[in-house]
Amino acid sequence: MTRLRESILALTVLIAAWGLLALPAGMSQDQGMTFAIMLVTLALWGTGLVPGYVASTFLFASLILTGAAEPAEVFSSFSSSAIWLVVTGFVIGAAISHSGLGKRLGALAQPHLSRSYPALIAGLMLLGMALGFVMPSSLGRAAVLVPVGMALADTLGLSKGSAGRTGVAIIIAIGTNMPSFAILPSNIPNVILSGVAEKTFGTHFSYGHYLLLHYPVLGLLKSAVIVLLVLKLFPAQIVKNETANQQIQTGGLRQAALMVVLLITLALWSTDQWHGINPAWIGLGASLLLMIPQLGFVPPPVFRSSVDFSMLLFVAGALTLGTIVSSSGLGALIASKVFGVLPFSQGHDFLNFMSLSLLATVTSIFTTMAGVPAVLTPLTPDLAQATGFSQEAVMMTQVIGFSSVLFPYQVGPLIVAMGLAGESTRPLLKVTLSLFVITVLALIPLDFLWWRLLGVI
Repeated sequence: MTRLRESILALTVLIAAWGLLALPAGMSQDQGMTFAIMLVTLALWGTGLVPGYVASTFLFASLILTGAAEPAEVFSSFSSSAIWLVVTGFVIGAAISHSGLGKRLGALAQPHLSRSYPALIAGLMLLGMALGFVMPSSLGRAAVLVPVGMALADTLGLSKGSAGRTGVAIIIAIGTNMPSFAILPSNIPNVILSGVAEKTFGTHFSYGHYLLLHYPVLGLLKSAVIVLLVLKLFPAQIVKNETANQQIQTGGLRQAALMVVLLITLALWSTDQWHGINPAWIGLGASLLLMIPQLGFVPPPVFRSSVDFSMLLFVAGALTLGTIVSSSGLGALIASKVFGVLPFSQGHDFLNFMSLSLLATVTSIFTTMAGVPAVLTPLTPDLAQATGFSQEAVMMTQVIGFSSVLFPYQVGPLIVAMGLAGESTRPLLKVTLSLFVITVLALIPLDFLWWRLLGVI
């Protein structure tokens, strides 16, 4: 397997060198350099030959040393709200674990989820889906649910390194993220799509219409498929741990105070459309309170051991890649070339629908999910004319595309959630690849039938 990954990387380097020298598709010199750096970075992330933070550092250094981008642009990702949501996730997760609140909440959930391993996996998925309606940040949802889920795994005998514990981590990572692509304000790509559509075309998406259009298939059916995949790929049996159960029966004032802080934070997150405060800054305020040493929620040693700087570098790299590919014009160039070879034809609605959905998926491999709306939305009039679809229908197919994940690096919150759980991201690839195949073969066709029934296409 290592030799195969090395071969893939070597082939990618050769293609990158060709792109730099030949400047295909009318690329400028700067775009050719960015293209080459992008390919090597994607290969490093995809093959896992080096840790993700090493690949991100390669991206930063290469862009700056070659002059492909200015340092201010390269490191602008560190001022992104997404980075501070990651920090918030680590701090809240550390507070929940250190205080014992995670174990207590796990004990409360245990009677309902401990009947069997399938009940545990399905129950955690339902909790993640439910949080999607009240918390606008998938990173925030993961920060709340991961400590609870992992404490529950400990209680039920799913030890470190076991398939069952990995399955718990994966279902929380996916459950707090993927179903929420079908809820308008609940994931960053959704919000970006809505904002770009409004700014560019004056199009306003209705919360209810967006939910009706996407949630039956992308929310409900896809979540059921994910549960079945996790049960198939990571089978396990749960064992009730009476000793752990006894250890979590005692609580304290600090747990109650932490619960109050979390409930206030949750309330502010779920009402951000009313008060207008970015969820990241709400989380930053909560983190500040939790990090005050005198309060004891996250003492300095706990903070140092809980905040994973390598994960911050990885997420920053993914954000930077999307920003650079978009700002350099490379993303639009790649999308337009792919657009030119896709079999669009008015009157062939199913073929057009599949092509539009896969166009967004392919674009996300290069730009990550958050970059898809910025790259594809300006092409909407051309795509609408080529397919005969309405502009809104064309834009809505982006949701199908950027919720169809091939590689975990495309969605930063998946990586962060696995990091919070202390699990490797490699097993996550089994689920994303399997889910992608099922999505293309079954879920996208079902989506087409649902849209046709609603009269959208």
